[in-house]
Amino acid sequence: MNPPKVNEYDYINFLMATQKAYSCTEAERVQPASERSPAHDAITRLLHRMEPSTQTLWQEVQQHVSLDSGILVIDDSTLDKFYAEKMELVTRHWSGKHGRVVQGINLITLLWTEGDRHIPLDYRFYEKSVDGATKNDHFRSMLETAKERGFAPKCVVCDSWYSLVD
Repeated sequence: MNPPKVNEYDYINFLMATQKAYSCTEAERVQPASERSPAHDAITRLLHRMEPSTQTLWQEVQQHVSLDSGILVIDDSTLDKFYAEKMELVTRHWSGKHGRVVQGINLITLLWTEGDRHIPLDYRFYEKSVDGATKNDHFRSMLETAKERGFAPKCVVCDSWYSLVD
C-alpha cells in the first residue's frame, strides 16, 4: 500500500491560502508541479479518512491572527448539492445566492480578517436533526470558543438575517 500523498496540514494550508474556491479539484490545481503531486482523488480520500477537527485548524492558523485586532466574521453558506439523493449532511436550506430553498450542505464558518487576509478559525455543519443545535447555537458556541482562545476583536459581523432572531 502506498503512503498518502497529502495530510491534514497540506489541506489546511490550502484552505488558508485560497480565498474563493475550496474544492479538491482546486487544491489539486494549485499544487506545485512534481512527479508526486497529489490528484484531487488523493485529497478527497484524505477528507474521508479524517475526522473533522476545528482544534487542528486552530493549531495551524493561530500564528497568523492577532487576538486583539481585526474582525470576526460568522457566515453560513449552502454548498449546493442539487442532484444528491442520499448524501450525508444534505438537507434543504435557504440559499441567499439562489434566493430560494435549495438542497445542499449548510456550513457555518467563523473567520478572522483585517482587510486583505481572511483566516478560517472554526466551522460547524448544520445538522439540527443530529445534534439539535440551531444556527444561533452554533454561532454562540463559536464565539464562546473564540473568547476562550483570547480573542478581543474590534467587532463581530454576522452575515445572516436570522442571527437577529431567537
